[in-house]
Amino acid sequence: MRKSRLSLFKSTSMLISVVGIIMIISTIIVVAYVGYSVVSSGITNEISSGTQYDELAELKASYGNLSVKFENVKSSYYSGGADDVKVYNDAKLELARANSAIENVQSALDAGKSSNEVDSRIDFAKEKLKTANKAYKSL
Repeated sequence: MRKSRLSLFKSTSMLISVVGIIMIISTIIVVAYVGYSVVSSGITNEISSGTQYDELAELKASYGNLSVKFENVKSSYYSGGADDVKVYNDAKLELARANSAIENVQSALDAGKSSNEVDSRIDFAKEKLKTANKAYKSL
């Protein structure tokens, strides 16, 4: 009877030890996976934000060029009649909307918003810049 209790105790303690080791190993694996995911995500976000900053620079350059074009034709429209001024101001309003969209992209990048949100704001800014370009061409 004593030997069976001793045998039962040995097998139970061995089982507890094995389960404990398995739990420790599984905890280490889970922590390593989470750490890898965080580091990988951080690297991906940095790469993505670098590309987004490049796109923002392109948007600002395009806006600057278009703004100069608007200023070049401003005097000819303001020397005309009230209808010419209205047409010019309507087109200039589209340029202001494009600028607002570009500033929105800048603020999203500065605030560290998610890559998807920044991309959607960049697409919106590109759309507004195209609208402003069409408005300029219609002048």
